[in-house]
Amino acid sequence: MKDNCLPIDRLKETTRQPIVAVIGGRLCDEEIRQFAYLVGKGIAERGAILLCGGKSGVMEAACHGAYDAGGLTMGILTGEDDSEANSFVKIVIPTGIGVARNSIIIRTCDAAIAVGGKYGTLSEIAYCLEFEKPVCSLKSWEIDSVVQVKTPEDALDFVFANIAKPSKLTGDK
Repeated sequence: MKDNCLPIDRLKETTRQPIVAVIGGRLCDEEIRQFAYLVGKGIAERGAILLCGGKSGVMEAACHGAYDAGGLTMGILTGEDDSEANSFVKIVIPTGIGVARNSIIIRTCDAAIAVGGKYGTLSEIAYCLEFEKPVCSLKSWEIDSVVQVKTPEDALDFVFANIAKPSKLTGDK
């Protein structure tokens, strides 16, 4: 066995960071941009990975907040060109599958925060409900079964209270 590899029995002992998706539009006003920035910053400060669609607007503001707080950001792009990602995305995943990537974002995350947004955000909220992922809405769609929150702090409190415990994240029983 190489010195830099964990033995198989130790892999179960490691826990991964939670992954929180921030979903919202490529275009947003200053209030939504500020909310997204604070959500992203809070995700990083609470030790989670921020996942988003990787482009502009809400996605860029959230990544900027997480980046400023020293967090890890991931962007799953609709296109094939990694240069489409905003400058605050540390891990860029170009898919070339268009908006079908919305399903991948939600499958990958442990919980999601919707900030503003239009129909693409609505589809991601629907995937959260379908895949039974915790999701809240901050100045976004008002839908039955989706918790409405008023502040970025409320959104963060909701998400982190509803994320599975580390044992579930690692697959341990």
